[in-house]
Amino acid sequence: MHKAIAELLEFTGGIICRRQYPELLTRLEAAVRRGELIAVLPGVYVVPELASDWRTIVRAVPLWNDDAVVIGDAGAALTYWSELTPRTVEIACPRRARFQTKGITVCERVIPPELVTRIAGVPIAVPALNAIDLIPRHGGDVIDRALRSRMATLADMYRALDHTPGRRGNGDRRRMLLDSRGEPWSEAERLSHRILRGAGMTRWHANVPIVCNGHKYFQDILMDDCPVVLEIDGMVHLRREMFETDRRRGNELLLAGRYVLHFTWLMLNQEPDWFISTTQGAIALAS
Repeated sequence: MHKAIAELLEFTGGIICRRQYPELLTRLEAAVRRGELIAVLPGVYVVPELASDWRTIVRAVPLWNDDAVVIGDAGAALTYWSELTPRTVEIACPRRARFQTKGITVCERVIPPELVTRIAGVPIAVPALNAIDLIPRHGGDVIDRALRSRMATLADMYRALDHTPGRRGNGDRRRMLLDSRGEPWSEAERLSHRILRGAGMTRWHANVPIVCNGHKYFQDILMDDCPVVLEIDGMVHLRREMFETDRRRGNELLLAGRYVLHFTWLMLNQEPDWFISTTQGAIALAS
């Protein structure tokens, strides 16, 4: 590889844009022919070992097109859903892109400027827009994750929906946001909210913060008129560190005057009537 290109790649972390270095055009093309560089987007080259790295592709987006915006799973992974590994980097571009590259999908779409943020110089759809975009793919879980991250609120998502009218699936998106009006942080919490509302129990709030002995906890469901707390426990609570935290949390909530009930996904799915009757019984005892 030519020395000038090698030095540039070391400085840029393995990525180079041809339009920024027109004096190297001939040498860049030669490096591509020899397999020393691979084009991940038109005019943007990387060293072969980075060509399949989705984060490298994301870095290439603004080098390729100033108006392009990262959306989809990659946008979620870069903001509120860090555990997600996207198989494809999805890009919104105001003009039709006439190329095909494995691991990249480009759609013709204009993202309103107020719904775009930047991370390390890369334009990305804000978490609120990204979450509603991904509802058809991930269901309500994507809303729960965005809410749990506290990078987006339900109001933010409604505003994002209002700023992107006329899209296919917006009716389903609005219905899912309505189903999320209790602001659940998990699918199990979402189910518990549905069951409570179905039983006519609406005087409660979800994920209410409380400070006990210097520790801040979020109560899954706090009843409005009495100190009854409903905790919706997933399998994550079986992890050692969570098990220890839960014991402390339960004791400190008790000392703060809370009556805590614990329910699981299986209980909610198979015994919704028992969930309601147990909650009502606790409310009667605490009143």
